[in-house]
Amino acid sequence: MGQAPYEQGVGQHPHPGVPHGRGGMPPPGDLHRHLPPPSLGPVRPILSPRRPGHGIRPRGVSAWAQTGGTVVSLAPVLLTQGATAPASALAWGALSGLGTGVGVACLYWSMNQGPMSVVVPVSDVTAVGLPVLAGIALLGDRPSLPALTGIALGLPALWLVSRGERGEARPGGEARPAETPAAARAGRAQGADRLPPALVAGVGLAVHFFALARIPATAGWWPVVVSRAVSVAVILALFPATGARLRLPRREVAAAAVAGVLGTVATVLYLLATRQELLSVAVVLSALYPAVPVLLALTFLRERITRPQAVGLLGAGVAIGLIALN
Repeated sequence: MGQAPYEQGVGQHPHPGVPHGRGGMPPPGDLHRHLPPPSLGPVRPILSPRRPGHGIRPRGVSAWAQTGGTVVSLAPVLLTQGATAPASALAWGALSGLGTGVGVACLYWSMNQGPMSVVVPVSDVTAVGLPVLAGIALLGDRPSLPALTGIALGLPALWLVSRGERGEARPGGEARPAETPAAARAGRAQGADRLPPALVAGVGLAVHFFALARIPATAGWWPVVVSRAVSVAVILALFPATGARLRLPRREVAAAAVAGVLGTVATVLYLLATRQELLSVAVVLSALYPAVPVLLALTFLRERITRPQAVGLLGAGVAIGLIALN
């Protein structure tokens, strides 16, 4: 009997303990979910979020990732011998960490419970759209007409690229089995159930984006340390409510820590970007990261991409070109 697609959240992957792409890699539609985003201090799953019992503890992974990121965030402070930041900058850092902790916890929980093809786009677009609106409405951002056009184009492009595969083709071109009407209805119902936590995750990450942009250049790097430390505290505080466990195999801890380090580097780069560019521009450019791993899968792994992803990649390229004219 055929099974419903794994990413629909109906049924299971036929070999849950084995990576499900060519050469042990995830399929192209899912590859970007296994990499840390280059702008979010929080870390998207570098370990595929399995269904319960399949060996991956996503909230435990998120805690170790944030912890690793917190440790490495001390490096800029030690290297620059930075002075103590003003209280207002530390407060923005703490707010950023609060948004990160809530956003990451809700995102991992949603992805572990519902279809990623619903959860990821909803959280991504919410996390980007709200800071764009806040930058224009509250901070007085006035992007040029080409940049505004690029921003408007970038949001649907992000949605299309981050949707991943939705029953069009298996990696390597093998056709997916037809989805039964009952499975389709179950998948839609499950996706609708996961919309609220996905929206909460997006709001949390939007707060992270916005708060980081409010940290002045004179504040140094201590606000980043505070942000990372608060995010760890929030995630750990949510452990009892989610039934998560901190204890993980060493290999998973090491992988999560590496992702956390990359997340902190990305946070620093995003912070620098907001000091040189409008928030509404910087947040959209940094959020288009899903296009990069999809292109890598297409170029080096010879994987196929779905039609929506192809349209999204084209839209992302045009959006970047238009925003660059700002």
